[in-house]
Amino acid sequence: MQKSNLTLFIFIALILGVVAGYFYNSYVIKAINVQINSAETNIKSIDYQSAGFTDTTSVAYSLLKKQRIAEVGIRNKNNSVREDKLEGFNLLSDIFIRLIKMIVAPLVFTTLVVGVAKVGDIKSVGRIGGKTLLWFLAATLVSLLIGMLMVNLFEPGTAMHIALPDGHVTSGIEKTSLSLKDFAAHVVPRSFFEAMANNEILQIVVFSLLFGIGTASIGKMGEVVIKALDAIAHVILKITGYVMMLAPLAVFGAITAIVAKQGLGILTTYAVFIGEFYLSLIILWAVILLGGFWVLKKRVFTLLGHIKDAMLIAFGTSTSESVYPKLLLELERFGCNNKIVSFVLPLGYSFNLDGGMMYMTFASLFIAQAYNIHLSFAQQLIMLLTLMLSSKGVAGIPRAALVVVAATLSMFNIPEAGLALLIGIDPFLDMGRSATNVLGNAVASAAISKWEGELR
Repeated sequence: MQKSNLTLFIFIALILGVVAGYFYNSYVIKAINVQINSAETNIKSIDYQSAGFTDTTSVAYSLLKKQRIAEVGIRNKNNSVREDKLEGFNLLSDIFIRLIKMIVAPLVFTTLVVGVAKVGDIKSVGRIGGKTLLWFLAATLVSLLIGMLMVNLFEPGTAMHIALPDGHVTSGIEKTSLSLKDFAAHVVPRSFFEAMANNEILQIVVFSLLFGIGTASIGKMGEVVIKALDAIAHVILKITGYVMMLAPLAVFGAITAIVAKQGLGILTTYAVFIGEFYLSLIILWAVILLGGFWVLKKRVFTLLGHIKDAMLIAFGTSTSESVYPKLLLELERFGCNNKIVSFVLPLGYSFNLDGGMMYMTFASLFIAQAYNIHLSFAQQLIMLLTLMLSSKGVAGIPRAALVVVAATLSMFNIPEAGLALLIGIDPFLDMGRSATNVLGNAVASAAISKWEGELR
């Protein structure tokens, strides 16, 4: 499939996915959605009534508790039925993402080992690594700051006027925060094969760096290993080309399932918030491209042409991981040296999620505004720094941005139940931040290549 055709087919898939999702939402699973929404409303009403009870041993409280259990059962049963109805569409995107995940771990290992071995000495690796982490740190701070500034400018949560919930009411999202011990365990692999099996990119990077340096240090004997791994990497990239042919189908399936579940009505309800968030993302894009222009000059627009398909696929599938192999290939076609891209890109997927960073401050402060909780400028800066530190190394966690936000909210006495305001529209927001992550990592890889004098 030619590059231009792939872009066209992805656009068509996006449009057809919206149409098919609307049809399914309106005619096929409408009754199911009504029952789910009714159960959700009843659960919220019961939670509100329960919050007023001081005596939890009373008959009335026990009755409310039984009613809640019954409503949760109705919701879960209908959720299961809805998933069965959408199984075919979910299967399209699931197969594509599984195929990509099958490729990512061996591709990161082979390309990074070859890249590090070609760089040669530890000093050079340290220099490139230092520049990379400096860029990532600056990009993270800028992303978080833009999120903070825009949410304070728009104040999207002030129109909500939500009363503070009872302490036992939660969003259902498991909180997480990494201690130093947890972070070390997450970074240093216990087993290389376990890291490969679980697609733990950061752990694979650590092992690959050591393996690459060791390979370079044994001289001519290492050349055999480098040639073999280089050949394997090219085979995997060839497989990537075949897998990418399925991208339009994956995008169609993912968009259809999202619209069928949530309906276009939710876009109307949250139109202002979604619009403000995407406007903030556009501003972040402009800043990222401005940083790229500072280093790459007019070639940054050529880079954008190379990665547009990758960004579209990430947007459609709501995951930047789905385009890692294609992004690697396109950056090399753009002119980046393989050894630089193979080093920078895996680190970017663990440390440089620009879209996710901006969303975290935007979402956290939106929820604070919704509950009319005022945070001073100093408190917001502390929240920003907390998010910057707590988000590192959690890229592999499902719904990582929401999980980190849930952990951060409790630190500032903001009810994490407020995440319920965003759960319904999170798939639509995730599409934008996934595409932004791809742009940020692509520009970072190209900029480091330029700084190292390795850009053709």
